Amino acid sequence: MELRDATAADVSAIRAVARESLLASYGHAVDEALLTEAVDEWYDTAELTAEIEDERTVYPVAVVDGDVVGFAESYVVGRRERVGEIDWLHVHPDHRESGIGSALLERAEAELQEVDVDRIEARVLVANEAGTAFYEAEGYELVGERTVDIGEETFDEREYRKQISRLTGISEGVVETAAGDTVYVAFDESERGSEGPFYVAYADPDRDQRYGYFCGNCEGTDVAIDTMDRMECGDCGNRRKPSRWDAAY
Repeated sequence: MELRDATAADVSAIRAVARESLLASYGHAVDEALLTEAVDEWYDTAELTAEIEDERTVYPVAVVDGDVVGFAESYVVGRRERVGEIDWLHVHPDHRESGIGSALLERAEAELQEVDVDRIEARVLVANEAGTAFYEAEGYELVGERTVDIGEETFDEREYRKQISRLTGISEGVVETAAGDTVYVAFDESERGSEGPFYVAYADPDRDQRYGYFCGNCEGTDVAIDTMDRMECGDCGNRRKPSRWDAAY
């Protein structure tokens, strides 16, 4: 097996691996038509090429006998802490149980440590028992569970975390919106956006009442979410893709 950085020439192979990996991990719980739609939405050829070519993205692939059989994508979110987020980690089902997933994760972790992240986070649907077991075996701590809407279906998702370096402390920002509302921005709760992170905003300092999202690019709160969990700031166009499921293995 060879590990190397992905190139634009790998896009078709990455899409194929993603599809087979998602079917193997979630085919028992998710309709195949929805999985096929998800691959087309999440692994759009043009956007995938742009992400691979973005120097801020860590994107290793695993190659066996000249074929791409696995990949991982991660990136750094610039919060009050530097957080490395594992977006995707997929291994073709024919090559699972061979150490490829662990090798890809180790490569991604090493590159994230080189840019001095404080911790690494990953999310996996509860339905993917192999994926949740994978992160637990790799030393990740289960820190939370939430529900996510994909199409017209709702799924439970687990968040895993591995502490890497120093803790610098997380604080909340108190912001007054254009409408005159006071909101409390949680810098330790965010989602990746194309131009900057989206932070969760609360209507109270105890985080009991959810207000919405705060755009880390333009510092606005006009953020809309659609049925595919796609997010977009109405002020600056910062956006997040639909929710994606990591089939880590």
